[in-house]
Amino acid sequence: MDILEKLFARAKANKKRIVLPESFEERTMRAADILLRDGLAEVVLIGSREALLAQANEWGLENIEKATIFDEATDPKRQVYVDLLYELRKSKGMTLEEANEKVKDPLYLAALMVKNGDADGEVAGAQNATSNVLRPALQIIKMKKGISVVSGAFLMITPTHYGDDGMLLFADCAVTPNPDAKQLAEIAIVSAATAKGLAGMMPRVAMLSFSTHGSAKNESADKMIEATRLAHELDPELVIDGELQLDAAIVPKVAAQKAPTSPLRGTANVLVFPNLDAGNIGYKLTQRMSGAVALGPILQGMAAPVNDLSRGCSVEDIVKMVVITSDQARH
Repeated sequence: MDILEKLFARAKANKKRIVLPESFEERTMRAADILLRDGLAEVVLIGSREALLAQANEWGLENIEKATIFDEATDPKRQVYVDLLYELRKSKGMTLEEANEKVKDPLYLAALMVKNGDADGEVAGAQNATSNVLRPALQIIKMKKGISVVSGAFLMITPTHYGDDGMLLFADCAVTPNPDAKQLAEIAIVSAATAKGLAGMMPRVAMLSFSTHGSAKNESADKMIEATRLAHELDPELVIDGELQLDAAIVPKVAAQKAPTSPLRGTANVLVFPNLDAGNIGYKLTQRMSGAVALGPILQGMAAPVNDLSRGCSVEDIVKMVVITSDQARH
């Protein structure tokens, strides 16, 4: 059973409530129909029940009526969300009137549902920019305790022997342009947790650079050395090393030459990149040139699961991301 089959099996066995705020978007509704048909999640949609079911009927979708549908215009629980948003944001100057207006936005409403425990996670981004998805999530759901940075990881399933039989986790590939050493240390910690929780991997983390163990002196390399030190402080049990060139991180023979004292011994399965340029280019190169499957971006660091889709996503992409979000909600 491969990792996707395992994720789908776990989703069916322990269904989570996942809110899809872009409920009228066609790919999203088609994905919701599949999720409901296959019993992969308890889907929460936002909007008029009558309008949603009419749209589903027009597209020939037969399972949307099984969804939990929240109509902010008529549901009496709406006031609960208005009051919650006001309490969370009044210190920032938000008034009750402003909270009342914000709750009309499905992205704010979805985040409030997660915060209030009415949904286990959220998936959006098929028609909204990342900033629009993350803003309410950061304001309402907020960050995990001890984490100050959001990052985006990709689980890379490659036709190689690197990592764990070709499976590696790459981060940050999606969110933070130029993380400092402290943020990189936090990215390493949450990425290790993602690799273990989602894929069952025993994380071996490499902090990547163009330098290996002092082979070059540069501000960027120094940043990765400091990030490695800070990550050790945050989790002394974590198997991590840096700074390392990619080949020294994943090729045992090269590691034996370039980094003979490395605890990774060229077997890293979690790769932390020095900045977003490197991470984004790295995962796309791997995906396109090796035919790897890239699952993600999996957002890390939030207090509850929120995942952001590419606006070019497919129906299948949305289904997979809901399954991943459901799995995150188990931990």
